Amino acid sequence: QVQLVESGGGLVQPGGSLRLSCAASRSTFSRSDMGWYRQAPGKQRELVAGISIGGTTNYADSVKGRFTISRDNAKKTLYLQMNSLKPEDTAVYYCNYRWVVAAGGSWGQGTQVTISS
Repeated sequence: QVQLVESGGGLVQPGGSLRLSCAASRSTFSRSDMGWYRQAPGKQRELVAGISIGGTTNYADSVKGRFTISRDNAKKTLYLQMNSLKPEDTAVYYCNYRWVVAAGGSWGQGTQVTISS
């Protein structure tokens, strides 16, 4: 079972910033490609940002230049720095192992991000 705990969400005004964290319990964290995903009401879950074992990153077009994904393998923690937030960024944000997503595996509880004035 995937054991990932997301935190750092909240209510922020447009233009604001948030930093999400994802604490992993598996020792394989450092050997896994990871991703941040989000699901807005009435929409499918989508990949927001990914980071490989080697640190290569990729982003959805909608967040490029605003979001930054990073990882600390020693702490087994994944981060998502979100700047210049927009109302359309409102969603529940999840982290997961890319291989778990590909296999149709389970998800954590996520963290709610709400952008509103």
